[in-house]
Amino acid sequence: MLEDLSPLIAATTQWLTSAYPASGGALASALCEVQARQAVTAAAWLRYPTPMDAALVGMSGPGGSARLDWITGADGADQDPEAYAWRTWVDEVVASWAACLLTEPDLAERAVAALAEGGRQAGVPVEFRRLLAPDERDGRAAALLRHPDLLAPVASLHRDRLVDHLTPDTPLAA
Repeated sequence: MLEDLSPLIAATTQWLTSAYPASGGALASALCEVQARQAVTAAAWLRYPTPMDAALVGMSGPGGSARLDWITGADGADQDPEAYAWRTWVDEVVASWAACLLTEPDLAERAVAALAEGGRQAGVPVEFRRLLAPDERDGRAAALLRHPDLLAPVASLHRDRLVDHLTPDTPLAA
């Protein structure tokens, strides 16, 4: 079954770390990537919660990074298409939700709690420590990646959908 979201997670993580790179060398780059990957993994699992959802996105593709590139000013229209084919696996909603999780700790906690409640992590050794409790070194490494003002254009694209997704159903007022 095509329930493997790893191409989508890898491409969306790469997009985030390319758009909001680390500063400070190889260790900083690795720490920044881990934080981005944890946020993207949580966002992808929330967006595609069932094996059927994952299979459908695997068959149809997530949509690509064109709109995200345009919003961030990294439009790659003049770049070699073969060198940037991975961008077709970037999921705009997942990138937006990951940006929200990286810049809003309360949403990150709610998202990871929702994953645990939904059983998505059952049998999978996944830790979201760098997403939920970044230390000082993590913060320095991902200064751009966690900057709310810089990520606002991406985070705001689908933030309302994430909040709705994480909010328990409430009865409609009459």
